[in-house]
Order: sequence, then C-alpha cells, then structure tokens
Amino acid sequence: MSKTTAQKFGENMKKIRLEKGMSQGDICRELGLDRAYISNVENGKQNLTISTMEKVAKALGVNIDQLLK
Repeated sequence: MSKTTAQKFGENMKKIRLEKGMSQGDICRELGLDRAYISNVENGKQNLTISTMEKVAKALGVNIDQLLK
C-alpha cells in the first residue's frame, strides 16, 4: 500500500526533527501551533496547507521537498 503525501510528510518531519534534536514542543513554539496538531501531522493524520508546510520546513531549516520525498 502506498503512503499518502500526509504520511510521507509526517514521517520526514519527525525524522528531521529528531535528527536536529528538536522536540514536538520546540516545533509548536516555533510555529505557534498546538502539540496535538503537530502529533497528528507526524502521524499522517493531518492534511496541511502549503503555507503551513513552508513554515514547518523553515522551522526545521530544510527545503520543503525534503519533507515531501
């Protein structure tokens, strides 16, 4: 079964966040978003707008394509 874009984005977001030693709380504070929302994103249960994807990429210091691959 192929993964949805939301699932790929969430997995990559979590992997990059952990590689950078950041917690979900760090991302929440950076983006001004709720921790439950971030958790849903990382679990592929939340669809994001393109602007939110761009904010996540900026907060992680990566290009958006790294989160979507």
